[in-house]
Amino acid sequence: MPELPEVETTRRGIERALKGGRVAAFHIYDRRLRWPIDEHLPGELAGQRVLAVGRRAKYLLLSLEHGTLILHLGMSGSLRLKTPDTPRLKHDHFALLFDSGTELRFHDPRRFGSLHYTREDPAQHRLLRALAPEPFDAAFDADYLRRITRVRRAAIKQVLLNGRLVTGVGNIYASEALFRARVNPRRAARRLTHAECGRLVRAVRGALNAAIRAGGTSLRDYVGTDGNPGEFRQKLYVYERDGRPCRVCRTPIRKIAQGQRSTYFCPHCQR
Repeated sequence: MPELPEVETTRRGIERALKGGRVAAFHIYDRRLRWPIDEHLPGELAGQRVLAVGRRAKYLLLSLEHGTLILHLGMSGSLRLKTPDTPRLKHDHFALLFDSGTELRFHDPRRFGSLHYTREDPAQHRLLRALAPEPFDAAFDADYLRRITRVRRAAIKQVLLNGRLVTGVGNIYASEALFRARVNPRRAARRLTHAECGRLVRAVRGALNAAIRAGGTSLRDYVGTDGNPGEFRQKLYVYERDGRPCRVCRTPIRKIAQGQRSTYFCPHCQR
């Protein structure tokens, strides 16, 4: 599943092309996504100008003159900037055509993506209103992490993946951040010191920022708006590197299961 860096990379990739543009048409090719695409959207969107392209957690927000499109890439979704004469692909679900001649197409073979439109404050939409602070929010600091971990017996890796506590870290970057912070993923969250919480906050932001600069991580389906894969996979310290030597100490990376998710760590660096 595309995680926060991949979604942010996508946002940056489409922002320059879309911001200020006016929707000439909205074409639905296949309504079957996680929730069916509203068949009335072509009439709702036509003629509206894009005011901003934002993001909340893993949701892309296209702010229009009279409402907001809320888009989730799902497991295998991607957005591509095309021209209208570019042949459609089998799993293209919809396209936004702009007055500039640019067309934004959504491609999703597994159909777990979603598209919603609201005329209300998007922060109050049912998909967004309960989301926790993001790693880049000022509210996500050492004090916050220390406070939410005090009463939890769960391992710190599971806390980082709990979307009710922090939104957008994801499995890849949880493993990478814990390595950067030199924290064992199996360690009880409540046993982290305030200093370790501060180090982990910085590590989470560092791992996410590094991935954004590299265009995200492509493991299977993810590609950017230009159709190219992200390059952060080549820079991963531990994720999917089980059995290979640690980039720091040369100890073989280990893989374990936590909460039905794969976790990767260095037994030496993260003792």
